Formats: sequence, structure tokens, C-alpha cells
Amino acid sequence: MFSGILIIHIAAGFICLVTGLGAMLSQKRRGKHSWFGEVYHGSFVVIFLSSITMAIMHWEESAYLFYIGFFSYSFAIIGYLTVKKKWKNWLRYHISGMLGSYIAVITAVLVVNAPKIAFFQGIPILWIWFLPTIIGSPLIALTNVKYRSKKASAT
Repeated sequence: MFSGILIIHIAAGFICLVTGLGAMLSQKRRGKHSWFGEVYHGSFVVIFLSSITMAIMHWEESAYLFYIGFFSYSFAIIGYLTVKKKWKNWLRYHISGMLGSYIAVITAVLVVNAPKIAFFQGIPILWIWFLPTIIGSPLIALTNVKYRSKKASAT
């Protein structure tokens, strides 16, 4: 049963990587961006539920993944709901939430796969855990500034 859930988890993670990139690269309006975003969020729900389930099944060695699952999904749900509910400053929260959740997906992929990739050999695992956040957080800030500037110049 665990292996089946893991396969579903990996497939959903791959879908998140692809659709997240698609949403980032597509024009920001209804259509492709929205479609990629909906599929991304749906796949992230699968990642969240499967990670929680697997953490509970192997609690002794994976309890921390239970909490990481909730923390990671919180970014995705904030990014998703802020658009649906049109919160005040929704665009900033949408960008931060969705890109923050994408950082979580990249982190998971790197933590699992980096030890098998020659480029990452010799890099301490703690660096692998934090590298996506160290690189991604300034990019989120720059993206927020970019879209805030566009919004200001449009009004």
C-alpha cells in the first residue's frame, strides 16, 4: 500500500513541476495560466494528502514530513484562495503563495534526488534543504515588485 501511495505522490510531484513551470511561463490572464494553476493546485492536494498519509504510516522515521506537508500546502492554498476570494492585495499573496509552494516541490525533489546527482556530490544535505529557498525567496520578492510596478503604471 505504501509503495502505491508513493508512486501517486511522485506522479503528482512531477505534474506540479511541469504545470507550475507552465503557469509561470504563460501569459498572466484567464486561459492557459488558470488551467495550469488549477492542475497545479489539484496535484498539490494529492501531494499533501499522500505525504500526510505516508508520514502517518511511517511515523517513527517520517513524523517531520507530516509537518512539512502542512507547511508546504499552506503556501499553495493561500496562493489559490487569494485569487478565488479576491483578497486585498491578492496578487502579492497569490505570487508569494504559489511560488512558495513551488519552492517546496523543488526542495522535495532535490532532497530526494541530489545525493544521486554528481553535481550535488559533496554539498551538505542541509544546504540542499535550504538552497531553493535561498534562491527562490529573492525571486519571489522581485516578481512581486515587477507586478506591483505594472499595476501602478496601469492606474
